[in-house]
Amino acid sequence: MFAVFQSGGKQHRVAEGDVVQLELLQAEPGDEVVFDKVLMVANGDTVNVGEPYVEGSKVTAEVVRNERGKKIRIIKFKRRKDYMRRQGHRQWFTEVKITAIS
Repeated sequence: MFAVFQSGGKQHRVAEGDVVQLELLQAEPGDEVVFDKVLMVANGDTVNVGEPYVEGSKVTAEVVRNERGKKIRIIKFKRRKDYMRRQGHRQWFTEVKITAIS
């Protein structure tokens, strides 16, 4: 059984027991989070597709941790102009473990 849900402007395909990194949620580790914007639920050969969401279905997850991702490097460079700028960025994310799909 798997489901596709929407969180943080992105869509995620998950099954029970999966650990997923999402955009930062305002929740502490150990908290339970419910996602009700479920786009699709598949159980074997049975597939329910929402228009846009499947009514009455939800994905329940437990927050594992809030962290920052790997650093990405941004470099702006113009040759022969003595111009170079360097910048780094680390995006915050929330890691959740999917506990139930209903």
